[in-house]
Amino acid sequence: MKPRLARLAPWLFVVALAACAIAPPTLTTPEEVLARAPVSQNGAVVALADAARADATAEKFTSAAAALERALRIEPRNPRLWYELGRLKLKEGDFRQAVNMAARSNTWVGADKTLHAANWRLIGEARRADGDEAGAQAAFEKAEALAR
Repeated sequence: MKPRLARLAPWLFVVALAACAIAPPTLTTPEEVLARAPVSQNGAVVALADAARADATAEKFTSAAAALERALRIEPRNPRLWYELGRLKLKEGDFRQAVNMAARSNTWVGADKTLHAANWRLIGEARRADGDEAGAQAAFEKAEALAR
C-alpha cells in the first residue's frame, strides 16, 4: 500500500498546485465589493433593491428612486439603501441630494469601512460634478484614509 501511495504523491501535489492556480477574481473597488454583498436580510428589501438596480440600468430613474424609497420605509437605518439612493441621485445629476444621501448613509454605517469609504468617494464625485474641486479632494482623501 505504501509504495502505491508514494507513486501517487507527485500527482496529488500537481493536482493541489493546479487547484491553487485558479484564484477567485479579486475585487478592486469598494463599489464592486458592495455590489456583491446582500443589501439586507429582508426579502422584500432585497427585491425592491434589485428592482431599483434594474430600473437604474434601464435609466428609469424615477421608478428606481421610488423602489429604493419604499425599501427605506421598511429599513430606514439601512446604510446600503441610502448609499444606493445616493448613487442614483448622482446619475440623475442631483449632486446635492447625492451628497445628502451618502452623508445619511454614513450616519448608519457603523464599522463598515468599505461602505464608509464608498460614501466618501460618492461625496467626492458629486462635489466634483457640482464644481467644488476642493470639497471633492477633501472627500477623496477621507475615502483613501478609510481604505487603508
